[in-house]
This record gives sequence, structure tokens and C-alpha cells, in this order.
Amino acid sequence: MQQQWFIRLPRPAKQLLAMMLDSGILAVAVWTACALRTGEFWPDALAVRWWLILAVPALGIPVFRFVHLYRTVVRHLGNRFAFSLFLGVSLSTALMCLMLFMSGASPALSYSTLGIYWALAVVGVGGSRIMVRTWFRSASHGSRRPIIIYGAGDAGAQLQNAIANSGRYRLVGFVDDNPSCWKTVVNGATVHEPSSIGRLVRKHGCEEIFLAIPSSSLVERREIIGRLRDFPLMVRTVPSLTELVEGRVTLEEMRPIAIEDLLGRDQVQPKRELLDRCIRGKVVMVTGAGGSIGSELCRQILRLDPKRLVLFERSEFALYQIHQEMLQAIEAEGLDVGLSPLLGSVDDRELVRGVMDTFSIETIYHAAAYKHVPLVEYNTAAGVRNNALATWVLAEAAMAAGVSSFILISTDKAVRPTNVMGASKRLAELVLQALQLRGSSTRFCMVRFGNVLDSSGSVVPVFKRQITEGGPISVTHPDVIRYFMTIPEAAALVLQAGSMGSGGDVFLLDMGDAVKIADLARLMIRLAGLTERTKDRPNGDIEIVFTGLRPGEKLYEELLIGDDILETEHPMIMRGNEESIPWDELEPWLTELESACTSSNVPVVIDLLQRAVSGFTPLGDSSDVLWRIRGGSSVADHSILSD
Repeated sequence: MQQQWFIRLPRPAKQLLAMMLDSGILAVAVWTACALRTGEFWPDALAVRWWLILAVPALGIPVFRFVHLYRTVVRHLGNRFAFSLFLGVSLSTALMCLMLFMSGASPALSYSTLGIYWALAVVGVGGSRIMVRTWFRSASHGSRRPIIIYGAGDAGAQLQNAIANSGRYRLVGFVDDNPSCWKTVVNGATVHEPSSIGRLVRKHGCEEIFLAIPSSSLVERREIIGRLRDFPLMVRTVPSLTELVEGRVTLEEMRPIAIEDLLGRDQVQPKRELLDRCIRGKVVMVTGAGGSIGSELCRQILRLDPKRLVLFERSEFALYQIHQEMLQAIEAEGLDVGLSPLLGSVDDRELVRGVMDTFSIETIYHAAAYKHVPLVEYNTAAGVRNNALATWVLAEAAMAAGVSSFILISTDKAVRPTNVMGASKRLAELVLQALQLRGSSTRFCMVRFGNVLDSSGSVVPVFKRQITEGGPISVTHPDVIRYFMTIPEAAALVLQAGSMGSGGDVFLLDMGDAVKIADLARLMIRLAGLTERTKDRPNGDIEIVFTGLRPGEKLYEELLIGDDILETEHPMIMRGNEESIPWDELEPWLTELESACTSSNVPVVIDLLQRAVSGFTPLGDSSDVLWRIRGGSSVADHSILSD
């Protein structure tokens, strides 16, 4: 490429070439100004004062250096260059005026001549830089990737500047929903209506489109993605105009639009008094602190000014990660919060009682649980012990230690469960309800919600990995639907719901609209700039295969067992009025269940779950691995987890 020799030159050599070019431009500007003023090709004034053609560059170049004109990178001209240019030419003209005054100016070198010289010098020096920049950009024009910007506002203009200087992309045009913008030009690029996207894609071979609409709502973003569904375009987005203008977001940091951007909801402002009630100035413990929900609870709790945050986690690596993150946040934000990372299991009676006494725990958010449906189905006894019996252990310890509030993170799978995971979580709810009815100074409540996007148990990260690997995407059933919520939104609502109620309450989070998992997979393929491979489109990129429902899996989930639902002071939190079991009836079952789990007697475990949990209807036989081994059955042929 012809431009490469110039790019490789050292900086001093480039500056020397620029000075030589400017010297010639200033000399020509002096002659042209005199010629225009007198109407003569070689004015008499210059014949007498020919040395001016040499003197003006000799004065101008040092002035240009003084105002840092030669520090500007030609490929990235900006406001600073314009300021230096006008200042440099003005100062050099003033010096020229002084020099002429001292030597006695002739009519041909009057002050009007100086005005013409000033204008010619500005146009010549500035224009030379623009021509060089255009030369650079034209060289890489063919190798740049053509892109479209959706949004011709301030964010779009800022993004256009970043693209122009990147050397990687070539803007073929803007698209905007505002009809008043159509056919207008923004910095040389035409603004088109949305119906022109197909024509732009076909004409220029675009493979990416950048969304420069940071203030748009989720509904508007969904509509835009709907318009793009027929085009194989990678969709990237600008996080916010403020970050772009302030230089905190570069072109390289523009991220592909995430599924969370479309399945989430417009933020509902949290109620501060609810957030503070159980946290501000208190000692708070989060179990399962390294998990998806537990770690987000820790992030939000930390910024609500607790006296101390106790991180309780059984995984050493997960605890290390969240502890390091919390330490960095405390240091970066100057927070005055005590932090205690504790390794252990919530079913260790002596440990949890010692933790509560030692730290004087006031609020517990119990997020520790096994939540992968097939894994718990495959490890029935372990799942029930961790989800239900450990909750019993933790709750009894909380009551003995005088903990004020105990909030259980539950699941929609606890409603009329068809799997062990859901049944074990419903049993955990029943334990807390029964303890509350028995009489307790600790206020127990449960918060029940559905899937959270990008959690360890969500299909979203699985689909992302499968798309990265080239497919296929595995979906269990064409009609399976789920409710989704972002992790930060779920955590914020949990913190607020935990402050409500008098005890024994089951709170339900508004999960929004149900999403068909097959449609979710297609949308993720679309957002990756790929196409689905089907019988009608055999040359598509990613195939969706249906593997059948997994053990214990339902086509849809519910949040409420009965029909009795009450509103609360928060529009996205409801209270369910559901049946409970008296403690004197539930306790013998729990004792027997603990014995059955210890011996991995899965039939007894299932029987007790069915007796305690109303509506529990297991789908298929239990597949607990230890029970099969002890019963003499080989597990080599069981491929439950391979689905």
C-alpha cells in the first residue's frame, strides 16, 4: 500500500515534511494575496520586497511549533488542531504586519492584503491536513468492514467519529425512526428510513449494525431487533451517550447486544426504605455467597451500608472470587463495611450456630441451594439434604441466636413440583412456615421467582457456548416456556421483599411475560449475526435440535400454588397466601427424612416428599446414582445428564 512508507516514518521525519509543506503554502499565500490585491501576476511590491516570500515562512513555522500545530496526528484531527491553526496563522500574520510596518508597506502590501493572506494560509494549511487524512482513509477504505449505525442523534454522531478514526469500519449510512431525519446528511453520511436496511445490506455487504440509541426503552429495542430479524447482521450497542462523549467507552468496547438487553425490563426505581430496613447498620450474612444470586445480593448489600457482611460459601474458589471483588469495591468506593469470608456448609449445626453467635448475625439471606434439576434428580438424597434439611438446620440456629430476619431464596419450581429440586425447595418453605407458626422471634419469609438470565442454572450461557462452537443448540421441547429476569433485578426485588411481612410470608416476584425457549434460541442466533439451519434453509449457520424433556422437567412453571394473591407496597412484589403444615406434624417427617437421606434410601425420601409437599408428582422413576449402586443396578447406561 502506497501510504505505508509514510506511516512507518519516525515522528520527527513526519514533522519535518509538514514544516516543508507549510513553508511552501505560506510562500504561495503571500504571492497569491498580493496578486489578488493588485490584479498582477508578479506585483511590483514583491519585486521590491521579494524577501517576504522567504521571511513569512521563516516567521510562520516557529510560530506553528510554538502553538503545537505539529503535535497533531493528521489521522485524528479535532478541535485542538483547529484552535492551533487559527492561533498560529493569526500570530504569524500579526508578526508579518509588524515587519511590514517597520519596513514601510506599499499599497500592494496593505492591511487588506494581510487579510487575504490570513484566509489563504488557513485554507492552505488546514486543507493540506484534510487532504492527507482523506488520503489515509481512502487507502484502507476497501479493507474496512461496512457497517450501519441505527440512530442519527448525538450518540450516532459520536460513534461516527470513532469509526472514522478506527481504520476498521466504514460507515455506509445511518438509519433512524424519526421521519424528519430521513434523507438528511450527518457528517457526510445519509440518514435512511428503517425500510432501507435490506437495500443497504445487499448493496454494501454489511455484516454488522451498531445501535446508537442509549436512551431507548426495552420495548423500542425489541421492535428494532424485530425489524432486523431477516438480515444476518451482528448487532452491537452503545452503552450510554454519557460514557461515549466522556471517552469512557471506545469503539473497541462496544459490545454485542445481549439477550439480557431484550428479555429484561425497564428498571423500576427501588424503594429505599425497603432496601435499608434489614441491612443498614446491621450484620448481614449471605449463604451461597459465591453463587449467581448470592454474589449479586452481596454486591447490592455492600452498597447499602451494613455494619458487616458475612460471606458464607462451601466452594473455596467461589468464596475467593466474591471476597476479592468485595475487597476491591470497599477500597475503590471508600466503604466502611466489615467483611468476613467463611468456608462451610449450612447443614453443619455447630458451625452455623457458632457463626451466628460470634458475629451476632441480624439478617440472613439464604441463597445456598442445589438448583440444577437433572443433577438433583440424579442425586436425590444429596439434593434434599442440601436444600431442605440444611434450611431446617440454619433456621433453628437463627432462632437460637436471635436473628431478626431470615429470607429464603426459593423458586417457581416449588409450585406443584414434578422434580426433586422443586419439591425440596417447597419443603424448605414449609419448614420456615411451620417454625414461624410454632412461635419465633425470628421473622421468616420466602421469595419465590423463576429463571434469572445468565445464572449458572440458566439456558442462556449454554446457548452462548453452543453458538460459539458452531451448534447445534439443544432445546428440550418446542413448546417449553419459562419466565426470565435479570440477576440484578431479581436481587434488588429480593432485598425489598425481605423487608416486608410479619413472618411466614411467601412473596412472589412479577416475572413479566413468558418466553418460549425455542424462540429464545432463535433470537440468540439472530443477535450473533447468524441464521438458523432448517429444512427450508439448509445453508443456515446454526441448527436447533429438540432432545425431549429431561427427568422432572415441566413445559411451564408457576409461581402460585393457590389462587389467593395479595398486592404489596411494591408493584412488582406480590404476597401468596398458601397452606402450611403444623410443626408437630412436620417434625417427625423431617426426622425420618434425615435418616433416609443419610442412608440414601431414595424410595423413602420420595415417599416422604410426597406426603409433605402437596402436589408433588414425580415424573418417572428416581435415578439417584447412590441408590442404584447400592441396589445393584449399573449406572453406566444411564445418560440423564447427557441431555
